[in-house]
Amino acid sequence: MKTQRVGIVLAVGAALLCTAAQAESLRCNGRIAEEGDSRVSVFYKCGEPLLRDAYCAPLYYSSSRHPVPEAFASALVPCQQIDEWLYDRGPGNLFATVRFRAGVVQSIRYSGAPQ
Repeated sequence: MKTQRVGIVLAVGAALLCTAAQAESLRCNGRIAEEGDSRVSVFYKCGEPLLRDAYCAPLYYSSSRHPVPEAFASALVPCQQIDEWLYDRGPGNLFATVRFRAGVVQSIRYSGAPQ
């Protein structure tokens, strides 16, 4: 019985750690920017990024890994606007790349060099 309780506690703890590891956040000036925040919110919390990039990501057929052909994508289906902001967090810290999809933080990635 006691062994079963320990196993359940360990399983619940592992599940909580796995779900917490999926979403990244960015600490800036004592504030936290996270997935779901708007561009305005991130700018307010973290200030001007070191670099900004914007591009049109291809759209895909629903339930498929095949992109919409260019002829149709340009004429009928607009591309998805993606913005990426790079933050230099200072000496001893990794660079943070914040990716926005439709004006909302989709992901936050950390790396040793801009990617």
